[in-house]
Amino acid sequence: MVFPLRAAVPLLAALSFVLLGAPAHAAAPTYTALGDSYASGTGTREYFDTTCQRSNSAYPKLDAARLGATLTFAACAGAKIPAILSGQLGSLNADTRYVTVSAGGNDIGWSSVIVQCAKPWPYTCWGDIDKAETYIRDTLPGQLDQLYARIATLAPNATVVVVGYPRLFNGEECNAIARISPGEQAELNAAADLLATTIKARATARGFGFVDARGPFTGHAVCDDVEWINGTSWPTGESYHPNKAGHVGYANAVEAALRA
Repeated sequence: MVFPLRAAVPLLAALSFVLLGAPAHAAAPTYTALGDSYASGTGTREYFDTTCQRSNSAYPKLDAARLGATLTFAACAGAKIPAILSGQLGSLNADTRYVTVSAGGNDIGWSSVIVQCAKPWPYTCWGDIDKAETYIRDTLPGQLDQLYARIATLAPNATVVVVGYPRLFNGEECNAIARISPGEQAELNAAADLLATTIKARATARGFGFVDARGPFTGHAVCDDVEWINGTSWPTGESYHPNKAGHVGYANAVEAALRA
């Protein structure tokens, strides 16, 4: 029996579909989120992993959903750069599409500085701020270079975005149980500026993107009408970290950087 050519064409197409299978769907891009408590979601007050305080409200989770990406959520509260180097880079490879990293705050002892500043008179924290700034100038750049170089080696094809820290204060005193004076707030903000510019310089030198959180968080500091940062809280580990609204703010800025 001879089939007309017009009838044979769809028959051949159907046969090819059966033999070769349906067209493969593209795999979801992979995204690895590295870093400390500012990436894990500390401050959002709900965690699916209490050891590292990883939250479904954290910006890596929000951005993975927006990007349609498969997330490896490696960030962990309390992580310093050596711990990130030794324990968080295992998923990075040539197929990794996106990487975000928030690191440096724990290495300079930022939480301890703020705790000291929050103590009542006659305690002061000027010396603690000076020590943190010295560390930022003298030690942190080399640590960041080491971390960024390792990420670039392991994930050579990834879009890498380094995520900075915001200023925390607006000069007002609204936490009665933790009085941080306007002068101390100004010095803490100055240290935050130094930290931001140092991290940005090292990220840019490596060719990575950088999200400067100081801009998005302006008007949303502790004591502002719409806070994106928790003030003194219970448990104390929630203090001075982005809340859920803060992570939405982070997610907006980070998504734009990853898509750039």
